Amino acid sequence: MPMDKESDYLSVKVAGLLPYLRRYARALTGSQKTGDSYAAATLEALLEDRAVFEQGYSDKVALFRAFHLIWSSAGAPVDVEDEGIAKRAQRHLAKLTTNTREALLLRTVEEFSTEEIAQVMQLEVSEVAHLIDVARREMEDSVKGRVLVIEDEAIIAMDLQDIVAEMGHAITGVARTASGAVQLASKEKPDLILSDIQLADGSSGIDAVNEILQAAADIPVIFITAFPERLLTGERPEPAFVITKPYSEDQVRSAISQAMFFSSTETLQA
Repeated sequence: MPMDKESDYLSVKVAGLLPYLRRYARALTGSQKTGDSYAAATLEALLEDRAVFEQGYSDKVALFRAFHLIWSSAGAPVDVEDEGIAKRAQRHLAKLTTNTREALLLRTVEEFSTEEIAQVMQLEVSEVAHLIDVARREMEDSVKGRVLVIEDEAIIAMDLQDIVAEMGHAITGVARTASGAVQLASKEKPDLILSDIQLADGSSGIDAVNEILQAAADIPVIFITAFPERLLTGERPEPAFVITKPYSEDQVRSAISQAMFFSSTETLQA
């Protein structure tokens, strides 16, 4: 295959996976800007050396492995803020075992197998399994809070409530519409918001979150949607945590634990 066609082929493969790499980088760093910088550095490195795609890994494993080589060499930094929940996050993060957050995100949010995570992080499979167990325990024990659920499907709302309660968090309420969510948030400020995007009356979960954050900016947000790529375009501020429907309990538990660490306060354009 001629070099230009090979490069074009690689570009197409990477472009389809880029939204998910950016999601992962954002969650790791707690910052869209910092996360995107590491994703961009990964792409630049691949322009110079595509060897990772020639080693028998799946395309997604190869891309994330390339990212981790850069991430690890930089010392796995986290974007540091001077105040708010991001500052509190740093105190919690300082207590976490090395590599646990990365392994947990790769498993529960990006849905890699433990074998694939071992390839991405260049670790033994047994070590990956241990890191994931430690991460779950450490993160779930670190922070407890109040959660607002914005979801119009009753069965999903009940499931989310059960997961939140089992983790030891309190539910401030469940809203089926944007206006209902804003009213609930004004009565009792949540520590975390779990939000669908398309709500019962045709209103937007994004609009609801924007209005809530205008009054109380320091609340992390997790969006749950069947179309995550619509929120991961790079063209506007994005949420740190996006879960794809249909979701698993592990994904929700992981995202809740992670989101309690990081601020996701930028408003989003609907």
